[in-house]
Amino acid sequence: MKSITTIGVVLVLLLLLFMGGCSSYNGFVDSEENVDQAWANVQTQYQRRTDLITNLVNTVKGAANFEKETLEAVVNARAKATSVNIDPSNLTADKLQEFQAAQSQLGQSLGRLLVTVEKYPELQANANFRDLQTQLEGTENRVAVSRQNFNEVVTGYNKQVRRFPGSFFASIFGFSEKAQFEAQAGSENAPAVNFD
Repeated sequence: MKSITTIGVVLVLLLLLFMGGCSSYNGFVDSEENVDQAWANVQTQYQRRTDLITNLVNTVKGAANFEKETLEAVVNARAKATSVNIDPSNLTADKLQEFQAAQSQLGQSLGRLLVTVEKYPELQANANFRDLQTQLEGTENRVAVSRQNFNEVVTGYNKQVRRFPGSFFASIFGFSEKAQFEAQAGSENAPAVNFD
């Protein structure tokens, strides 16, 4: 009788452990899918940005023939930014930094282009350029919001992976922490605007 009770207790404990493992695994899968979706949203905003840049550069080229190297820098930065791809299942801090560096170079090139445009009032008066500039500003805001949402989803996922008993099941099932977007070095300083 005692051995039957012991076996029953062990079976109940194993059943509870199995149910807890299934629940944890499903929770990890849901959270990881949320991270993947948030990353896809970030990439969508970067793609929107890339598509707008082509139109912006073509509009600037069509409206004025100036600052050829500035336009080339934007085109080259755009090409580099679109060549860096990250697999959402392997979001390491190094890969995220490489992606962010390419995007930052593109942002800096756009900044130089927009400062250059300030010198050419006839281009500013171009309605197409103004519309594209507004779209680009909106896109930069969307990128920032998408990155913020991504970080929030990754934070939730990382908490789930690190907290006990989730950490126990995460290590068994192979779920690990994901990297987040971080501010680049020097981003705490306001950018210098120079119209010379």
